[in-house]
Amino acid sequence: MERREAGRDWAYRVDSYGFERPEDFDYASYEAFFSRYLVVLTRRAIKWSKLLKGNKSIQKSLKVKRYIRKGIPNEHRALIWMIVSGAQANMEQNPGYYHRLLEGEKNDKLVEAIKTGLEEHITELWHLLLEGAAEARDMNRTFPDNVKFRKTADPCLQHTLYNVLVAYGHHNKAVGYCQGMNFIAGYLILITKNEEESFWLLDALIGRILPDYYSPAMLGLKTDQEVLGELVKMKVPAVAELMERHGVMWTLVVSRWFICLFIDILPVETVLRIWDCLFYEGSKIIFRVALTLIKQHQAFILEATNFPDICDKFKQITKGTFVTECHSFMQKIFTDPGSLPMATINKLRETCREKVLSQG
Repeated sequence: MERREAGRDWAYRVDSYGFERPEDFDYASYEAFFSRYLVVLTRRAIKWSKLLKGNKSIQKSLKVKRYIRKGIPNEHRALIWMIVSGAQANMEQNPGYYHRLLEGEKNDKLVEAIKTGLEEHITELWHLLLEGAAEARDMNRTFPDNVKFRKTADPCLQHTLYNVLVAYGHHNKAVGYCQGMNFIAGYLILITKNEEESFWLLDALIGRILPDYYSPAMLGLKTDQEVLGELVKMKVPAVAELMERHGVMWTLVVSRWFICLFIDILPVETVLRIWDCLFYEGSKIIFRVALTLIKQHQAFILEATNFPDICDKFKQITKGTFVTECHSFMQKIFTDPGSLPMATINKLRETCREKVLSQG
């Protein structure tokens, strides 16, 4: 009897994706939200089933875009991500390619970097990104709070993750392996439950949707953090002025938002809803999410009176009901920041890229 109770308690503490809930997890608020969200999920599942009608393909359209913004049911998520990102087409055009990468000759340095990256403590990259920050996160292994990635799990997803990263490093030699990719690939594996699909989705993200985010110089990542700073100047000027006054660089407060695509920053369901739109609409979704978080909490951020206080405020704004209520949160990201044309982002990228390059 006690063992059954303990089993039920353990199941309660682990969500459907395998993540252990923290000790301070607000079960009451979450259950109140999820009972409402379940109604939305059920309604969306019916609409998606009608849209797909058993087909394995869809054409991009305003209707599909609207459906994706309202959320993809989990049973269709991997398929839709594969189709709209172009990963499905690439996989079909390159049959057997993934397995050939795994069976081919390996670069020992790359393999060692991946093994080390998946196991060691704080890495050089995170020191670089968080230099000067009050706290650096312990990254001794990918998803330490996810039971599916533990060595005791059956099956253990660590080997699947290793395969995807090794294959990708040999596929994209210019990138190889960069810390942060393990989290992205890990999430893809949790959703697709398929090595090859995870590989092609990783390629869609790193090769097309987020170019230069994970290259050794991280030029795209650094550029987009500067772009966010410029967008905040335009849309939430008081916050931009606060950051400037206290000499807080954007990289100190948003680097993990960008490099982990909100993994381990926002709740799982919210991250997946963001990724639904990211695969369809591209990188500007990241700016919409970041601007919404900042705009919604402008008054709270402006209460900060010093450098550490600002950093702490940026940690706090990614917690609580606002981000847990993923359905209303996703509606806000398309209204709160206002107009955000890709032309504006591209123009800002040009000037910010030059600025980053001049800084060396």
